[in-house]
Amino acid sequence: MAATTFKNKTLSGVGNLIKLLPTGTVFMFQFLNPVLTNNGHCTTLNKYLSSILITLSGLSCIFSSFTDSYQDESGTTRYVIVTPRGFWPAPESASCVDASKYKLRFGDFVHAAFGAVVFAVVALLDDNTVECLYPAFETNEKMLMMAVPPVIGAVSGSVFMLFPNTRHGIGYPNTSQSQGTVLK
Repeated sequence: MAATTFKNKTLSGVGNLIKLLPTGTVFMFQFLNPVLTNNGHCTTLNKYLSSILITLSGLSCIFSSFTDSYQDESGTTRYVIVTPRGFWPAPESASCVDASKYKLRFGDFVHAAFGAVVFAVVALLDDNTVECLYPAFETNEKMLMMAVPPVIGAVSGSVFMLFPNTRHGIGYPNTSQSQGTVLK
């Protein structure tokens, strides 16, 4: 019985790790990074553009941790920003949703911080980024580049087992659990 519980928690942690980064942000970064870094052969302009892309994408990951969604009476998915009192913008009919379920929580800040860290590892250790922004690092610190991603993944996975993500905000996949929350 204990092995089954541990297995379920492990799979849940891996699932939360997969949900950690907004898919649109990661896709945008993976698509634009080779173009903006000139496939790792950078000029000064490419370095600035790549740095701006990494910064904006990181901020997008953080912002996405503070978004959620619900389905209104007509079945339309509405995206909102969570606040200490509930969410913004408020629904048109106040009686159709319990805003207290959407209040800002400590776990949202944990997810934002670890989302930024995981994205930073993905972005800053990307081959094109390394070749563009710090080319000497690739040859000198090969072992570090191989060790950091699994360590960050393991730590993040553990944290996300402690603070499971229940948000289904902008950029995150919708699950059957969130689709079952039609508001009446």
